[in-house]
Amino acid sequence: MNRTLYTLLFHLGLPLVAIRLWLRARKAPAYAQRIGERFALNLPALQPGGIWVHAVSVGESIAAAPMIRELLKRYPQLPITVTCMTPTGSQRIQALFADEPRIQHCYLPYDLPWAAARFLNRVQPKLAIIMETELWPNHIHQCAKRGIPVALANARLSARSAKGYARFARLTRPMLQEMSLIAAQTETEAERFRQLGARPECVEVTGSIKFDLTIDPQLLINASELREQWQAQERPVWIAASTHEGEDEVVLAAHRQLLGSHPDALLILVPRHPERFNSVFELCQREGFATVRRSSGEPVEAQTQVLLGDTMGELLFLYALADSAFVGGSLVPNGGHNLLEPAALAKPVLSGPHLFNFLEIAAKLRDAAALEEVDDAQGLAVAVQRLFELPQDAQRMAEAGLKVMQLNQGALQRLLDGLGRLLSR
Repeated sequence: MNRTLYTLLFHLGLPLVAIRLWLRARKAPAYAQRIGERFALNLPALQPGGIWVHAVSVGESIAAAPMIRELLKRYPQLPITVTCMTPTGSQRIQALFADEPRIQHCYLPYDLPWAAARFLNRVQPKLAIIMETELWPNHIHQCAKRGIPVALANARLSARSAKGYARFARLTRPMLQEMSLIAAQTETEAERFRQLGARPECVEVTGSIKFDLTIDPQLLINASELREQWQAQERPVWIAASTHEGEDEVVLAAHRQLLGSHPDALLILVPRHPERFNSVFELCQREGFATVRRSSGEPVEAQTQVLLGDTMGELLFLYALADSAFVGGSLVPNGGHNLLEPAALAKPVLSGPHLFNFLEIAAKLRDAAALEEVDDAQGLAVAVQRLFELPQDAQRMAEAGLKVMQLNQGALQRLLDGLGRLLSR
C-alpha cells in the first residue's frame, strides 16, 4: 500500500472515526469537544516559527516534559507547540506547562494531507519532534515538502510493530526516508528502523530519556508528611498503578489475601484511564473494601483499606506514598507501563509478565534484581507480603533499581544534541 491508497482509505474510514469518537465520548465526554481541531479547524491562536512536539497521550507527554523544559531553556526565543490525540494527554500537557506562556497546545489533526497542510501552514515549525512511535505518513510528508526536519525522539519499535510496518513497506519506507533523525532507545530498535528503510546516517542510539527522570526532593517530604497525617508511618502501604480493565479484580484479590496476614495493609489503586475511575470505585465497594477517593479530600483513616487514586498528574506522588509498587498494563497483554517511575523513587518494583513495550528496561531491572514479575493474584500477594515482612529485601531491590537509573542516564543530553544539530542547519 502506498501513501495515495492510504489517504483514500483514511478518507473512506472517516465515518468509522466519527463512530469511534462518539463511542469514546459516551465514556469520556471530553472526546466530544474540540472536534474541529482534529481537522485543523478552529485551532487556538498559535504563534508560528518555533518547535512542534507531538506526544500521543499521557505517557508520552510525561516522558517529553523534561525534553520540552530543556528546549525552552536552550531556545528562549522560540514558541513550542505541543500536540496530542487524547483528552487525558491534553489535560496533562496543560497541567505540566500551566505557568509557561511559550507553550501552545492543540490536538494533532488527523493524518489527512489537507488537514496536515493547514496545521503546518499555521504553526510553521522549524523542527518537528515526534515522541516514541507515533508515525503518520501524511504529516511527515507535508513536513518534508516544506523542508521541516522531523525527529523521532526516544524512538521505540517492538518486533511486533516492526512486523506490522514491514507489511506496508511501500508506505513505511518512503516515510522513514523522509525523517531527519531517529533517536532510538536501543541498538536492537535502531536496527529495526534501518531494516524498514530509514537512512542509516539518520539513525542514532541515544538510550531512553525515561532514565533521566529527576525527583523533586520536596515530593518525598510531602509524601512523608501525608503518611504522618494519616498516622500510617508503620502501616504496610502498597500501590497498584496504571491498572487496566481486568487487572483491578486481580489486585483486589491479592489485597484481600494480604489483609489476612496484615489487617492494617493499605492499597493505593490507580486506574490508568480517568473514564474508569467511577467503575473501579464501584468495584472496590462491591467487593466490600472500605475505600476513600483521593479526589474527595477525605482523610485516610485506620479502617481505610483502599485509597483510589482518581486524580490526574499525581502518580509520582502516589508512588512516593507507598512502600512497594506494582505497575499495571502487565497482567493483561497491554505491554506494561513505565517501570522507572517507582524505581526512581527507590521503591521495589513488581509487574505482570506482559512487558513487550518495555523489554530492554525490564531486562535491565530484572538483571539487577530490581524487578519481580508475578502472574496472578496469589503471586502478587506473596510478593507484596515478602516485601512487607523482609524490609532488607525491599531495600536491596530499591537500591538496585536506583542504580540502574543512574547507570543509564544521559539519553536526554544526547537527544538534545541531535535536535540542536537539526535546528542549526
